[in-house]
Amino acid sequence: MKTVYDRYINDTGGIFIMEILRCEHLSKIYGSGDTCVRALDDISFCVNAGEFVSIVGPSGSGKSTLLHILGGVDRPTEGKVFIGKTDIHALSENKLAVFRRRQIGLIYQFYNLLPVLNVDENIILPHLLDGRKFDKERLDAVVERMGLTDRRNNLPSQLSGGQQQRVSIGRALYNRPAIVLADEPTGNLDRKNGEEIVRLLKKSNRSQKQTLLIITHDESIALQADRMISIEDGRITRDEQIRVRGGDM
Repeated sequence: MKTVYDRYINDTGGIFIMEILRCEHLSKIYGSGDTCVRALDDISFCVNAGEFVSIVGPSGSGKSTLLHILGGVDRPTEGKVFIGKTDIHALSENKLAVFRRRQIGLIYQFYNLLPVLNVDENIILPHLLDGRKFDKERLDAVVERMGLTDRRNNLPSQLSGGQQQRVSIGRALYNRPAIVLADEPTGNLDRKNGEEIVRLLKKSNRSQKQTLLIITHDESIALQADRMISIEDGRITRDEQIRVRGGDM
């Protein structure tokens, strides 16, 4: 199954921008009656392939709920999410799990590494869960890009927080997903390690044309994106272009 990819060059050298993600009228309601909570309220937007988009907002605004729905981890009460041409929430649970492993790279604040697996094994785990053989050359390239060549046999407990997050990023990138979704990827790190993680994500976005959505409370990170979406009380309050893609960061 090939991933959906980024830019297409026409015969005249122009660049066609392909829409990679579209969500339509997303709502998420928890509970019912007087106790119901509307975490998302009629959210609609699209993302082009190769874009770097930051999503910001106060705690409880619905940012993480949105990311989980975009990533197929949670389902909306109403609305649709398309990745490429696939309506992901129309898929069965089994088909959605396969699609998520192959087309979506997920990065979390707390790494979500398996403690009994080493660096290499954690990176290729989603690939192995599909029953597919891993590509050693691709694994070597990802490990080198993440700066983990001398840590390949280490367990998560033998790594620093920054190194664990690099493993998490490597796992997300290994399958060359259509889109990478990162939920506060620097939230559990000191500033130095946080800056290194952002640098790696930006490098992947630029050099690999990897579409990236990142949730962050850190304005300095949000302002490095091509585009920033602000959410409050489950609704988009602002959606602005920060820079033209391909410009200086």
